[in-house]
Amino acid sequence: MFLPFAPKIYRHPAIVALALTALTIGQAGDAAARSNWAIDPARTRISFSIDAVGYPKTEGEFHQFDGRISVDFDHPGQSRVSFHVEAQSIDVGSASFSDYLRSAAFLNAARFKEIVFTSTAVEKIDEHEIRVTGDLTMLGVTMPLTVDVAVSRQTGQSRARLGFTAHAKIDRLAFGMNSGFPVISRDVDLLVASEAIEQ
Repeated sequence: MFLPFAPKIYRHPAIVALALTALTIGQAGDAAARSNWAIDPARTRISFSIDAVGYPKTEGEFHQFDGRISVDFDHPGQSRVSFHVEAQSIDVGSASFSDYLRSAAFLNAARFKEIVFTSTAVEKIDEHEIRVTGDLTMLGVTMPLTVDVAVSRQTGQSRARLGFTAHAKIDRLAFGMNSGFPVISRDVDLLVASEAIEQ
């Protein structure tokens, strides 16, 4: 089973997450067109779920990650996102099962320590949603991934915040993670819920 980004709500390929923002989108009055944001770990969850025949759905999350976002409010397409997830931090609520997922059968975390998502394009769908396309690297394999992201912008605090929720479906077989297939589904549902703080 595989679990690429995963919060317990969901955990990011993390991801991943994402560029979001960029968009809420430029309300007149924004002083600078481009700004940099960092993921707030205390307000971020990267989770995943996967199905297996004859077993209940498995859900898990990743506890260690880092994300950076560069937002251009005037030109959302020039915004950028990067997300790094520590494969060893996967947690499915069972120490032995989590260790199994870290093994060479799945994440091979001893050899491939990070799961990385880097955006290549950001598209504004409307005032509250964007679509982020990028490259997800896992198990030494890089594949394209498109993530739909709901975004909200909060101001009036000591530091501005961007809230976002990103959903994606990952084909683990595309990364060479074949263990358990077809009993264990090839698709992994990924969910990233986070806030980013303006730097």
